[in-house]
Amino acid sequence: MDKSKRLFLKSKRSFRRRLPPIQSGDRIDYKNMGLISRFISEQGKILSRRVNRLTLKQQRLITIAIKQARILSSLPFLNNEKQFEKNESTARTTTFKKKKNRN
Repeated sequence: MDKSKRLFLKSKRSFRRRLPPIQSGDRIDYKNMGLISRFISEQGKILSRRVNRLTLKQQRLITIAIKQARILSSLPFLNNEKQFEKNESTARTTTFKKKKNRN
């Protein structure tokens, strides 16, 4: 077989189909915190469709549910588990130089 024809042949690797992240019985709702929390990053951001492997309709419903939960204060807007600590040693100090008057 020519090398040029070999490039276009697909490899016959077997792959395992992943389970969908949302089962058919799961209800996408702002009250379902167990489901919603799977689609939020550690920083509190909504994960993209590509990362979640959701359909467009599911992603829209998840986004709406997350936003409703944030507004009703059952979910924080930002995840501040790691508080930013400001030490005096790392704090920036600025010094200003006096400009000379040129008269």
